[in-house]
Amino acid sequence: MFQQRTQKSGRSVATWYRSGGLSAVLFAVPLVLIFLYFSWGPIVRGLVLSFQKNNLVQAPEWVGMANFSYVLTDPQLPQAALNTLYFAFLALVFGFPVPLFLAVFISELRRTGWLYNVLSYLPAVVPPVAAILLWKFFYDPSTTGVFNSILGWFGIGPFGWLNSQSLAMPAIVLEATWAGAGATSIIYLAALTGVRTELYEAAELDGSGIWSRVWHVTLPQIRGIILIMMLLQLIGTFQVFTEPFLFTGGGPNNATLSILLLIYRYAFINGDFGAATALSVLLAGVLCVLSVVYHFVTRRWSTT
Repeated sequence: MFQQRTQKSGRSVATWYRSGGLSAVLFAVPLVLIFLYFSWGPIVRGLVLSFQKNNLVQAPEWVGMANFSYVLTDPQLPQAALNTLYFAFLALVFGFPVPLFLAVFISELRRTGWLYNVLSYLPAVVPPVAAILLWKFFYDPSTTGVFNSILGWFGIGPFGWLNSQSLAMPAIVLEATWAGAGATSIIYLAALTGVRTELYEAAELDGSGIWSRVWHVTLPQIRGIILIMMLLQLIGTFQVFTEPFLFTGGGPNNATLSILLLIYRYAFINGDFGAATALSVLLAGVLCVLSVVYHFVTRRWSTT
């Protein structure tokens, strides 16, 4: 019996070799090594850097957990975490339904749907920095500002917008929703093409209106995509940086200071790359835990 197994194993190895298995391995090994170097190399380097005192000029000094203790006791960290959670909450409650509504609205149009499709995707074509600078001009707090002028026609305002601690974050969420809704709606439109048309026909025969069809047919059929996009939005909102950095720089009075903006201050203002990397590792750990919890919580919803 042992001899038969040995002979079969020898034949399988010889067959694998003659069929080009060795050539495939030799061809794949360099690609795998390059992938590991450029994908996992920075991650490993970041983990090592989080345990060092390093300003990228002097020789690094191993400090152990000191960087983590420093960032966890920083009085600015609770404010940055609360601001990031506030941004994520506003983006989820007010920003997440917008692209879904756009996709459903465009899919219901038969002749002019392509026009609304182009218009909805147009903000994604605009460079992010240019879009933010344009919206910053719109948010001019004076009475002659674009938004304040429009609201003034109805006897409302003027508002401080980015200069107001209570309005700065909602104003940033509004611009971020405008910038990202178009690209997300394209994904939803692609998902809507997979919804079976006979379901809509059956709903119409039962006398269902458009909102009833959306609630009972469309949303259940694309439920998996909705859950995935929600997770991606949560991860993206926890990493918000460009909007607070260019709009307010974290102000007024740190009202828009995000975790990534605090990491930026550690690295490029204080020159403490070890602390910046330590906070980055903590953020990555929180996002990993959030993703795992989200997976288990929504697993039943995505399969039923």
